[in-house]
Order: sequence, then structure tokens, then C-alpha cells
Amino acid sequence: MKRISLLGASGSIGTQTLDVIRQHPEHFELIAFSVGTNVQMAIEIIKEFSPKLVSVNDMDAWKELKTKTSSSQHVEILYGEEGNLAVATIQEADILVNAVVGSVGLIPTLQAIECKKTIALANKETLVTAGHLVMEAAKKNDVDILPVDSEHSAIFQCLQGEREKNIHSLIITASGGSFRDKTREQLVGVTVDEALQHPNWSMGAKITIDSATMMNKGLEVIEAHWLFNIPYDRINVLLHRESIIHSMVEFHDTSIIAQLGTPDMRVPIRYALTYPDRLPYEAGNRLSLADIGRLHFEQANFERYRCLQFAFEAGKIGGTLPTVLNAANEIAVSAFLNKQIDFLTIESFIAQAMNRHQVLQNPDLPTIQDVDKETREFVRSLFE
Repeated sequence: MKRISLLGASGSIGTQTLDVIRQHPEHFELIAFSVGTNVQMAIEIIKEFSPKLVSVNDMDAWKELKTKTSSSQHVEILYGEEGNLAVATIQEADILVNAVVGSVGLIPTLQAIECKKTIALANKETLVTAGHLVMEAAKKNDVDILPVDSEHSAIFQCLQGEREKNIHSLIITASGGSFRDKTREQLVGVTVDEALQHPNWSMGAKITIDSATMMNKGLEVIEAHWLFNIPYDRINVLLHRESIIHSMVEFHDTSIIAQLGTPDMRVPIRYALTYPDRLPYEAGNRLSLADIGRLHFEQANFERYRCLQFAFEAGKIGGTLPTVLNAANEIAVSAFLNKQIDFLTIESFIAQAMNRHQVLQNPDLPTIQDVDKETREFVRSLFE
């Protein structure tokens, strides 16, 4: 029995993690979870899984949940940053699934590592913002960081039994997102609703917009650098419309190993929770290559996908620049979703934030937090 704490239970990855726990009650127990302000969903999760601890976003949600929860359910209810940290570090849990979106996931991850929790990581921004701190802490505390993103899970699976010295390169696949068939000229005036129509995956709003700009893939490149200790000039991005090959590893003898499967996030979630074992997935759709017939690939174009270029640049320069990249992107995407700016302005704001920043190398956590806050304030000033 593995005991699980879950940050971000109401999001896309969070709800699918609950599906995996639900399908294997003999193997998993939900000990604690956090949601934003979705009190009704919190009530339903408490009734089904009987956790010991729940955290919500703010005091209003806390008051409502306290009112609607019976004392007989024996669940502690907290809110805010304190609540998230309590969920991440609860003593009874073996694994923290970090499924929140944004840099808010960083501090709980670091605290959970200090408490020797295995980390199932779906929060890209944790490694993008402070990859050097997270990996150093994991090594110091002998903690496994298991990737949940389908691309990093694929690479992780391809590397089982292999030696790092034999790796030539990583090949991260990308669907191309909602606007993969549009030219840059055709992106002028695209709407939020159009951007949210991902052709292959069902994801949350922020990550779907990131997929449309290809920032999502850029963040994954930085994340892969830290997870697998591979330099940026040996990480490649390949457009792959079908999202069947989730990523590949090329070895120095020219062999390439790929991980394939239907687009279903429950597969990498399940693998992270069961590693190094696997559990059967009776409800999963099995892949039939005969039915698919053919797969398509093309090189990702930096001129078409400027956010991907920004991410490679930020990763290679390092220091505080990836923090700026991520913070600027979060605010710009939020502004687009709120219809305050247009789609291509996301790129413009990120570029402005990166260009004005004086990079600091080997930043400590307070420096990262200061840079993150200052960048957010700057980008907000561009449209507010």
C-alpha cells in the first residue's frame, strides 16, 4: 500500500490521479490533498477517500468546507500556503504527487524532499524556476523525483537499464498544439476558445495555451535538462501530430528507443505511482499501429514557435533567466485567458521581460522568489 498526498486534486492531472487511486484501492491510499476553491469537489473527494488532511485556496473556501464537513469524517482542513505545505509534508504519506500549475509548486516540493517523500512531479515550473536547488536537495536527501509528464515519463522509461554515458540525445515530441496548421500571420486575432481546442489531449486551460505557443514544450526542455542531466544542445524537439510516440532517446551507437501509447495521462501517472513495478490498466485503450497506419514528424521551427526559442535561450544562459521566462509566461497567459491581451502579445511580453533582466547565476531561493515577484509586477504593468 502506497500512501499518497496530492497537490492540485481538482486539476486535470489531479482528477486523473484520483482515477488511478480509485482503480487500485488495494495499492493506493489518499492521505491528503489540496484543491483551489472547488469546495464541492473537495466534499466529494473527502466522502470517497476519507483523507486525513485537506487544504483549500483561501479563508472563504475554508469556512464553507468546514461548514459542510461533518466532524465524524475526522479530516483536518487548512488553507493557503500553510495548507499546501501541510499536504506536501504530512508524515503518513510516502509519495507527493505535485499536480498544481505554476511556480506555487516549488516550495511544497522542496519541503517534501526535506521530509524524504518520493516526488511524482507534474509541475514543470518547479524545475524550470529552481532546477539546481531541487535536484541538489533530492540528491542530498536521497529522494526520487519521478516524472509524470508524458514526455519525461517516456524518456524515463526508455532509460531503464541504460547507462547515462551511452546517451547521445533526447528527442521530445510535440503535437504542435491548437494552431499547428496556422502560419504566424494567421495567428493574428485568434480567440481564447480557439486556443483551448487541443487536437489530442484534454488538459487544463493554462497548459493548453502553453501548448499552443509551444512554451509548454520549452518548459519541458528545461525540465528534461535537470531530470536527466543532459546539455541543451543534445535535447531536440520533434513535431509529431499523432502524439503516439511520447518521446525518444538516441544512444551513441545510433540506436533509438521510443515509448509509445495512446494519449492518456493515466498511464504515466500510474507508472510514477507504481515504479519500478507496473499495474494493469484494464480500462485503457490499447495502441493499434495497424489502425493508425502512419505517423508524421517534422522539425520544430524556432521562427514559427518563438516561445520554444525563448526557452532554449533561457535554459542555456541559466541562472535567474528561466525564472523570468516562467513568471512572464504565467502572467501573460493569464492575461490572454482573461481577454486582456491578444495571443501573439504573450510572446512579446516574455521577450520584453527577458531582455530587460540582468541575469544572476547560481541564485538562492530568496533571490529566485524576488526575481519571480519583480517579473510578474513588470509584466502586469505592461497591460494594467
